[in-house]
Amino acid sequence: MDIETRVTGFIEENCYFATNPATRQTVVIDPGDGAPQLISRLRELDTTVVAYLLTHGHVDHLTALAGLSAAFPAPIHLHSRDAAWCFSDRNNLPGFYDAPEKPESPIVLVQEGDSFEFAGSRWSVIETPGHTPGGICWKLEDGHALFSGDTLFRGTAGRTDLPGGDSRALMRSLRKLASLPEDLVVYPGHGDPTTIGHEKHHNYFMQS
Repeated sequence: MDIETRVTGFIEENCYFATNPATRQTVVIDPGDGAPQLISRLRELDTTVVAYLLTHGHVDHLTALAGLSAAFPAPIHLHSRDAAWCFSDRNNLPGFYDAPEKPESPIVLVQEGDSFEFAGSRWSVIETPGHTPGGICWKLEDGHALFSGDTLFRGTAGRTDLPGGDSRALMRSLRKLASLPEDLVVYPGHGDPTTIGHEKHHNYFMQS
């Protein structure tokens, strides 16, 4: 699986394209902003989008979703606790982002332990609330990768001072992630990739 990072928007959110080069199928994770640019890149890749996976519902992670899924229709997967508000006026950022448009593609509600096959690979859901009530990580089983959204970053962790944030829940989520294999590569919602092992040894929030 080829993983490409597309940095989107003024908050520099990471959207990921996970593409199977054999089948030319792509899974899109967290299409944050800049739908025209993301559409153009997908057309360059000459690929078919088979799924959209959201790690959580914040506007900077899904503003491009409606436009992108209109051009490349595919089911959208997210947790019910964030689906309840992420396409409403509660999810705007005044002066920067309006509330995101709700896409026409079908929405699949997921929970802990769910597993799916997309683009020839197995993807599993790990519930990691704290940054948002419905925060999740997507684990690419045979690609040995974890898409952590805004739960875990290189050297730090997600903020909990926004509506729905819960610092105790976030710490429980980080302890859950700390139990994963140390060589698992982590692709966060902002910033550079890391590994579970690096964060266990160098990230204060993973040592609490």
